[in-house]
Amino acid sequence: MNAKGRRAWKVPPRELFRRQGNKKCLMLVWLKIQRRRDIQSLASHPLKDMVVTGSDDRLWKMWALRDGDIIMVGEGHTDWVSGCCFHPSGTQLVTSSGDTTVQIWDLSKGGCVLTFKGHAQAVWDCSWHSCGDFVASASKDSTSKIWDVNSERCRYTMRGHKDSVSSIEFLPFSNTVLTSSADKTLSLWDARTGLRVCTFYGHLHSCNHATFSPESNMIASCDTCGVLKLWDVRQAVPMLSVDTGPRSANQVAFDHSGCAVAVASSDGTVKVVQPGLGQLHSLQGHGETEMQSVAFHCPAERLLSGAADGTVCLWTYGASASMFSMERTA
Repeated sequence: MNAKGRRAWKVPPRELFRRQGNKKCLMLVWLKIQRRRDIQSLASHPLKDMVVTGSDDRLWKMWALRDGDIIMVGEGHTDWVSGCCFHPSGTQLVTSSGDTTVQIWDLSKGGCVLTFKGHAQAVWDCSWHSCGDFVASASKDSTSKIWDVNSERCRYTMRGHKDSVSSIEFLPFSNTVLTSSADKTLSLWDARTGLRVCTFYGHLHSCNHATFSPESNMIASCDTCGVLKLWDVRQAVPMLSVDTGPRSANQVAFDHSGCAVAVASSDGTVKVVQPGLGQLHSLQGHGETEMQSVAFHCPAERLLSGAADGTVCLWTYGASASMFSMERTA
């Protein structure tokens, strides 16, 4: 451990599971980054090999994926950092926190340039619109908000969920917002009016997260009993339901082809579902500690996972591997 309290090490080679054929598959890899406190959220930089993590130590940190070194630390929240999302250009960051605020950070200046206040309880998640002018937040107070970065005010408060709003996400290049809630539903909203357009029913337990597929024709969602559902956006009906439990499924992410879905599980594994192949794989790299978040890193074919033990694992995958394995990197 260095003077900053950060340790980085390589994971020794370990075969996780095998498969036949030469179709695209995960070839899982490599580096762990350790923090002293739980990883609550993570975000992949849209252009560079960097990742930001939010933790219950009230800080966010930016790391270089190449060697695990800290690039920048953001200090300003007074409670845990629950969510983080990069501006589409990668020049700014938005964070949400248990302190009920949403903050905008200028990465060139290394400081907070704007704080949004208005939620009555903890803010669980945040998202940046693809135009860069608006951010959205989801709160324990059962509301979501659309914030105008230019006018520095709340544009709309979206009401309709009957319990805590767990996650929020803009559909890229559109005015549609997706939320998931502890009331067991998902909702689509019109960001221009703040009104709900559609509600998705089908989960039997509190929803933890939901996200759009790369082609925006599907939604993946997960709940506290480990159930993953894939939804047809236009028809608002489930296309597939996969039980990854019994432990909670905390976050979901599509890969960039839309052919695989990663699930962060409380049993300490990343579940990778490939619906087209009818396969479910469990990736072990964090021990038995609760997995909090997952995200695919672009442009490289990589998967990031963050856990309650304060570690982030980076898994890489290729197009012609005949086995899934964790390997030491150079």
